[in-house]
Amino acid sequence: MRQADHTAVEQWLIQRGLADVEPTPLLATRLAVRRHAKLADSLLLAAFLIGAALTHALSLPADVTSSWLPLLALAALVVGLLVAQWLLGGWVRRVDQRAGGELPRRVAHPVELGWRAVLGRPHAAFAVATFAGALLLALSVLPIADATLRNGAVVVLIGLAGTGVGIVLQLRQVLASPAVAEDEASLTADVIMRVEDARALVTPSLVWSLPAIFLYGESLGWWNAVSVALVVVGVIALCLVQFKTADVGTTARRAMATR
Repeated sequence: MRQADHTAVEQWLIQRGLADVEPTPLLATRLAVRRHAKLADSLLLAAFLIGAALTHALSLPADVTSSWLPLLALAALVVGLLVAQWLLGGWVRRVDQRAGGELPRRVAHPVELGWRAVLGRPHAAFAVATFAGALLLALSVLPIADATLRNGAVVVLIGLAGTGVGIVLQLRQVLASPAVAEDEASLTADVIMRVEDARALVTPSLVWSLPAIFLYGESLGWWNAVSVALVVVGVIALCLVQFKTADVGTTARRAMATR
């Protein structure tokens, strides 16, 4: 294991209350793939926002036929982003499985955890509330006469539907994946990674980004203020949830104590 990887694993363990655990190649591999996946996801989201802004800025149609072209382009961007995020999640799980397959031994009775133990009610409620806010905004914009806003609302609805399905499926995958651990210490680290993966999944980066579509175009109205308010209120609410709930290390230990 490289010195840089050893240091990164050591810092990760210390920050999560596992300072007495020895950094291992297993942990280095699992943490590295998550860092790379997180970076790739950030780049994908940035590319989506740039593409959506450019497409929607040019979506002032001259006729009904041409008005569907920007809509199709935006829908394609949303679908492409969701597929790419799904593939990233699958990549992380495959790396975990390969790493587990190389272990000389594995825990005989791994922990079986539900979403309440891993994700927790506050994070789940926050995710549902954020999703519901974006959904209500899109549905409220649909009756407006402006074709650009209606097209944007359809794209937001498509994106929310895909995001909701993707989160549920990936969260199920996080919970159902076999434990990658050879002893009690690595099992604790495995549960901590599950908690972190689950919380990252429900962080509403795309859900916050989609209503920003309503900020583009020539029409001004309440939807502009609501689009911004969703993000501002959401960030404040997320900070409160993170402040009020236990850290990932404590959450993982509580989950293991109830097995």
